[in-house]
Parts: sequence; C-alpha cells; structure tokens
Amino acid sequence: MRARTPFALAVALAVTAFALDLGRDWVAATEIPPLSLPTSVEVVDRNGILLRAYTVADGRWRMAVETGDVDPAYLAMLVNYEDKRFYSHAGVDWRSVLRAGWQALTNGRVVSGGSTLTMQVARLLEESGTGKMGGKLRQMRLALALERRLSKDQILQLYLLLAPYGGNLEGLRAASLSYFGKEPKRLTPAEAALLVAIPQAPESRRPDRHPGRAAEARGRVLERALRDGLVSEEQARQTAGEVVPDARRPVPMLAPHLADRALREDPGNTRHRLTLEAGLQRSLEDLARATVDGKGDQLQIAILAADHRSGEILASVGSAGFLADRRQGFVDMTQALRSPGSTLKPLVYGLAFDEGLAHPETMIDDKPVQFGTYAPRNFDKTWRGTIRLREALQLSLNIPVVLLTDALGPAKVIAAMQRAGMKPVVKGDEPGLAISLGGVGVTLTDMVQLYAAIARGGVALPLRYRGEGAEGARVLSAVAAWQVSDILSGLPPPPGAPENRLAYKTGTSYGHRDAWAIGFDGRYVVGVWMGRADGTPVPGAFGADSAAPVLFQAMGRISRSLTPLPPAPKATLLVSNAQLPQPLRRFRSRIAAFDLMADAPQVTFPPEGAEVERLDGQLLVKLRGGTLPLTLLADGVPLRTGLRGREAMLPMPGAGFVTLSVIDAEGRSSRVRVMLK
Repeated sequence: MRARTPFALAVALAVTAFALDLGRDWVAATEIPPLSLPTSVEVVDRNGILLRAYTVADGRWRMAVETGDVDPAYLAMLVNYEDKRFYSHAGVDWRSVLRAGWQALTNGRVVSGGSTLTMQVARLLEESGTGKMGGKLRQMRLALALERRLSKDQILQLYLLLAPYGGNLEGLRAASLSYFGKEPKRLTPAEAALLVAIPQAPESRRPDRHPGRAAEARGRVLERALRDGLVSEEQARQTAGEVVPDARRPVPMLAPHLADRALREDPGNTRHRLTLEAGLQRSLEDLARATVDGKGDQLQIAILAADHRSGEILASVGSAGFLADRRQGFVDMTQALRSPGSTLKPLVYGLAFDEGLAHPETMIDDKPVQFGTYAPRNFDKTWRGTIRLREALQLSLNIPVVLLTDALGPAKVIAAMQRAGMKPVVKGDEPGLAISLGGVGVTLTDMVQLYAAIARGGVALPLRYRGEGAEGARVLSAVAAWQVSDILSGLPPPPGAPENRLAYKTGTSYGHRDAWAIGFDGRYVVGVWMGRADGTPVPGAFGADSAAPVLFQAMGRISRSLTPLPPAPKATLLVSNAQLPQPLRRFRSRIAAFDLMADAPQVTFPPEGAEVERLDGQLLVKLRGGTLPLTLLADGVPLRTGLRGREAMLPMPGAGFVTLSVIDAEGRSSRVRVMLK
C-alpha cells in the first residue's frame, strides 16, 4: 500500500494538472464581447460641469465614468456588500459558490447567488439571465477570461458603466444624476447605500416607483456597512431619516441650442468642452423664463453674454424654453436674422468720428430732411433743432444718424460691420440709408460681437464658444471707440436698475417686431433680444422698456460690481464745442453743402492708396483748394488746426494704414487712406 501511495499521488497530480491545463485552454478560448461600449455624448462647461447629455442609440442613459470620479465610500460599500473578496479572487469566488450551493441544498431554495462583481459584469456585457445553470457557467467562464485581460480597476469601471438602475438608466453616473441631481463624486452614506442596492433588483427597487422597497434595500446595505465599520453610528443616525427620492430628475439640459450646434459641427466627438459657465447659464435661463412668464404664449427672448477681453461666450440662451410650443422655443434666436433697430447707431457715430466728420460735441441739425423719396422721421415724430451729437445718440434720434450715414456712405457702414465679423444681410443690390435705422438683417450674436469690438477699443475679436480665438480687424480707432463708449455710459439706467456706468444702447425695430438692449462694462458684454420667433409685431414692445431691464439684471448676475471702462486714450480731444476746430463745431450734411463742393479741399500728396515713408517720424502733406484756414486730421484726430498754407509736416508716430482728412473753413472735406512705412 505504501508503495502505491506515491504513484497514486503522482496520478492525482497529473490528472489535476491536466484538468487545469484544460481549464486554462477553456478560459483562453472564451469569446469576449466588445468591451468598448458607447456612452452618452456630453457637453460640459469650462470647468467640466455637465451642461447637456444625449442618450445612446438605444435610448439609454449610459454615461462615461472613471473610478477616480466616484466617492470612495460608495466603492468600499459596493465591494463590501457585493463581493468582499473581489480584489483576491480570479473572477469566481469558489468559496461563495460552494456556500451558495450548500445553502440551496439545505434550504430547498436559492438563498445567495455567489456571483462576484466580475460575474455580474460578464452577465451585463452579454445581457444574459441569472437563474439557469448554463447562464451561470457562461458567466463564470467569461469572468475568468475578463480577469486575465483586465485589471480589477477596469472591471470595476465596467460595472459602474453597466449596472442597471431601472428604466433606461444604466450605470452609476446616470443614476446619481437622475435620482440625486449630482455627480457621484461626493455621496452621503444613504445615497451610496441606495446606489449599491438598486442594481440587485433594478425594477422592483426603483425609488421613483417603489420608494418603500428601495428604502428597505438601502437599510440592509447600511446595516452591513455599519456592522463592518464602513460607516459610524453617528453617520448611521444622521442618514436614518434621509428621504428616498420618489422621482427622477431630468439630466441637465443647459444651453441646448448651443450644445446641438457643437454636435453638428463636430459629430465624431463624445465630449464637448465649451467656454460657458454652467452657473451663469442656469441663472440667465431662469431669468429668460421669468421675463416672458405671464406675457402671452408667443413672446420670446434670447440672451448672450461674453467676456469681450477674450471673446469667450459665457452664456447663450437661445430661447425661454427648448420646446416646440407657440414661442417656437426650439429656434435659436441668438442666430436668427432680425432687424437691429437703433442698435447700429453707435457704429455710425464712431465711423463719423474716425472720418473727421464730427466730434461728440459737434452740433447737428435735427430737422425734417428728404433724400429723394426717402424722408426719415424720429421715432416720436418730433424734432429737436440744433443739438450736440452726444445728445443725439443718447436720445437715439433718427435724422442725425441718417445724415451721418449719408456723409459716410452706406457701403462704408456695411464694410465696418463685416470687419467686426458680422454677416449683415441687405435687401436689394446696394445698401441704403435706412441701414442705420435697422434696415439690415443681423443676429444677436452679430450685434454682441460688434459691441464687444467697441468695448475692446475698436478691435474685433470673434466670439467663440470653444477653441482659441485670434484678434480680428480694427473696426474703429481707439479714440472713436472710447468716444462712443463714453456717450453710451451716460445713458440713465432703466427704472429700478442700479445707478452705474454701464455703456448700453436700446433699439426697437419697425412695427415693434424686435426689442433690443446691448451693453458692456470694462470686461463683459451682454445682448438681449425680445420679440416673437415668427417675426410678427409685439404691440407696445420697446427696447428701453422691455429689454433694458433684463440687460441690467443679466449684467448683475455676471458680476456684483461693474468693471470700470478704460480711461480716454491720450489722443482724445476732450474739449467743449467752442474749443473745437471751426469745421468740427457744426456738422454740414451733403445736402446743405452740395453747392459748396466745387472748391472742396483735397489732399494731393500723398495720393489715395500710396505707400510713403516718414522723415524723422513726420509726413509731408500737400493740399489744394478749399477756404482757409484748414484743419488736418489723422484717423479722426486733429493734428493741425488754423493752417494758412497748402503744405504741412505732420507727426506720425507709427507705421501702418492711416486716413488723412482735410476740412476747410466752410466745412468741406476730403480724405485719403495711405500706408506709412
């Protein structure tokens, strides 16, 4: 017998080794389902906070999650309750399997399943059942194969992604957002226990349908966590009365219009990071809803806020609600073509300042005029007579701005809009004088971008909601931009708004179809549009009455205090009307000066479009015609006044393009644009 013992042992070992080899081959031959699972496309803000998510193709919420983004207390509670030896077994916990089999034999029913977390992942990957022996064997085989290929952390991450939570909720993150309205980074013990308990019976323990069963299951998880020292008695007492959520919360849906646009532009990306700030976006969406609430079922609103220093869009509210309702909330009104009303007037004034046609203190006639068949009128159908340009802009008078547009030429206004990055749409072949009163199609984004350029000292910077921005073209000189800003900051705030130096302008389009308010401080720019999405009139709607209060509220939600506007550039002419050069004291329209243009002054050297070199920083300018004395300006800044000759040396500090203007004693003028080397 003793002689046979070594032989029998050797045979037993050989059989065992053979069985193990067969087992290894059996596991190695396991067909593993795809481990790269589609997850919800997400749109997040500048800080990674979820703005909006989209279901996967089959309509489930399955949201990407890393173990590092999950509360460690939840992970500890999960492993403790579901699979204590998770980190030591190879996919199948044979002790648990034997225990489960023994309990089933002695009790005549299944008492515990013996499934490890890896086996549960195997079942979820193949969406197989749990009760039949064949299914269990397949889960065990796949679990052993998964353990060979993946780390424990990767297996745990698959569980966090696939665990069922009732309905179309799949995975821990979707459940945490739906039941608690927050990411699973920080959970209370009661929240963690509920999220551990639900996947065992996801439909019968759904808290939104069976809160009682959910609470009981949560209690069992907490009891074991208390017994095993994962929660303290104090924590257990604090969470005992924590109410189980009895309803699902909607997955965040902030900035839905902009989120959809981001997806259209980059459909292959699963995570879109935007420049928006989630808290501000939510606040301005709330403001938009509150503004139109109780004001009929068609009034709509859009709000756009940006940091004009960087060009980053901080909030984009396309409508008061992303709904297919009578407001047509699904239409993004930040992108819709509308008439800007009077909100283009600041650009016209700035161009006139740059061209040397006028100064904020220049006097202009506000009286009836006619251009062929076109006879513009002020909004209130009255006239103020002779008035300073500063006051004309603050009062938003129509006749002065049309006179300035006529002197500039409508094409020059359109060109400036395009330099600002706008895409104006004009009816007909050529723009007319009415563009300065809103006779052009623009978007809210266009207008905010224009005002951002004025706020930045006249240089455009395209607004963006992701990626890096590049500085654009110069729209106005720094002096003209400051002059416009200074005028707009002198407007009184709407009733009830705080007294401050917010530079802003309101506008109302023809027929009360659009009400606008756009403003900026030293850092932020905000635009508000109100009207109806279908373009029908809104009786009684005025930008000053309806949109301006919203503008001030929106600016207050961005920052508690305004950032001061910058000081005047050194070249700014800060004088009264009486101290202005004679030609700038009173604006003469082309109508009034038509018969005086025969002997208008001209710049004969340098000629239009020439490239000329400076001599010791100075430029020789030669003139012809006009009534003495003459005034010479560079980019709207007077350099020589009271000139009695036809030649002058002008100081030119830098290279680049410059517009030289000459004005004679009769107010006649001409200009050339040259390149200085």
